[in-house]
Amino acid sequence: MLKKVNFPLFSIFRQNMNKEVKHIAFFDIDKTILKINSGEALIRHAYSKGLMSTIGLLKAIYTGLQYKYGWKDTHKIIHKMGSWLKGLSEDKFNKLSNEIFHKDILPNIRPNIIHEIEKLKADGAEVVILSSAVESICVPLGNHLKVDDVICTKLEVKNGKFTGLPVGKFCFRDEKLIRLKKYCEERNYPLSDAAYYADAIDDLPALEKVGHPVCIAPDKKLSKIALQRGWQIHKW
Repeated sequence: MLKKVNFPLFSIFRQNMNKEVKHIAFFDIDKTILKINSGEALIRHAYSKGLMSTIGLLKAIYTGLQYKYGWKDTHKIIHKMGSWLKGLSEDKFNKLSNEIFHKDILPNIRPNIIHEIEKLKADGAEVVILSSAVESICVPLGNHLKVDDVICTKLEVKNGKFTGLPVGKFCFRDEKLIRLKKYCEERNYPLSDAAYYADAIDDLPALEKVGHPVCIAPDKKLSKIALQRGWQIHKW
């Protein structure tokens, strides 16, 4: 079952309870299931509602540029990406996330991804979201798509306010692979029977380990590798 969060969710129903699951498919969210980056949407709306200062916005933009152009170690950049939330109440953030879900997330789901998930589930596959995006975005999206589980970044909250830090590690790059492998091991799925749908070079560690890597509108670096290795590429 998907984890609960403190705002209204769609009902969750596991789709394969009466079927023999043959294989498993993991899906990234940002620029894979979605045409957009959910983190950028969160920052944009937070600033427009006065939940982020102009200085905070400029820092977030600079951090994004560091990530895009590789100016700094990516792990250090990712670790800072949640710092703008420090001191923000969980209630305000959940309301913001709920608004973004309806205004930005739902309209930007790739239709072909919906069809792909439906086909996988009809074939008996277990479908899991595996994303660095935050729980307040991933869980409602997982409910909407009726996936079987969600693996994502959970943000630390103390006394009803965010600390700006994750619980454990951000679900990013090598951490994605660690969680994917653990999930498969716990459920006796060979990695050779697993698929991972993703878009970015930072997803390479997980893509390299599964038996069925699938690249969705991949960035230039990932596209080059995917072509060299004969991986599936979709421009959805």
